[in-house]
Amino acid sequence: MTEPRTLTIDIWSDVMCPWCLVGWGNLRQALDSLEGEIAANLRWHAFELNPDMPEEGEERTAHIARKYGRTLEQSRDVQGQMRAAAEAAGVSLDYEGEEPAPDAMMWNTFAAHKLLVWAGEVHGHDRQTALKLALFEAHFNARRPIGETDVLLDVAEETGFDRGAAGEALDSKEWAHKVRAEEHAAYDLNVTGVPAMVVENAFMIPGAQSPQVYRDALKRVAEKIPA
Repeated sequence: MTEPRTLTIDIWSDVMCPWCLVGWGNLRQALDSLEGEIAANLRWHAFELNPDMPEEGEERTAHIARKYGRTLEQSRDVQGQMRAAAEAAGVSLDYEGEEPAPDAMMWNTFAAHKLLVWAGEVHGHDRQTALKLALFEAHFNARRPIGETDVLLDVAEETGFDRGAAGEALDSKEWAHKVRAEEHAAYDLNVTGVPAMVVENAFMIPGAQSPQVYRDALKRVAEKIPA
């Protein structure tokens, strides 16, 4: 039996970004449809949608309205469209915790990116993906304040990482520098929005695309790049 072709996919994204979760869901569907033919080595990279977000965060509906010049009602409509896209992608943006639900917030994600860079470089990209998905879930489905250090450490520990080592990573200037390097790399690649996926260091797929678009793009790359 022929082994599937493995493609490296570098993904710039932010855990605050609903379209990044939608893009992940659609990419996963594409890869599932290519099982046995194409596999992927995923590497997540830092992109801050709101690098100036204050420590106390901002309520999500008000944030969307302010940032994009919409009314609160238009902001709610946009979020409804996002939820529909997420459902089609097989992921969820809905709160799934105990009632009453806390406010849906936007947080500063620089520390979360430090943890993700550390996870990928020290523990491997499969473990990094597990942490990325856990942070998505913590943010969207549990509405946990992932701008807070203790919450990040809780999520890391729940995902199987050593809490002490994760804490050292958050305190380290080394990982802060690596986050900045990844953000600069995004700038050099003209990545202005996320998700942005680069396949085999050569082919960019911008935005959250449909499973068919991802499937077709991956097949074209596999045909063009020598094994």
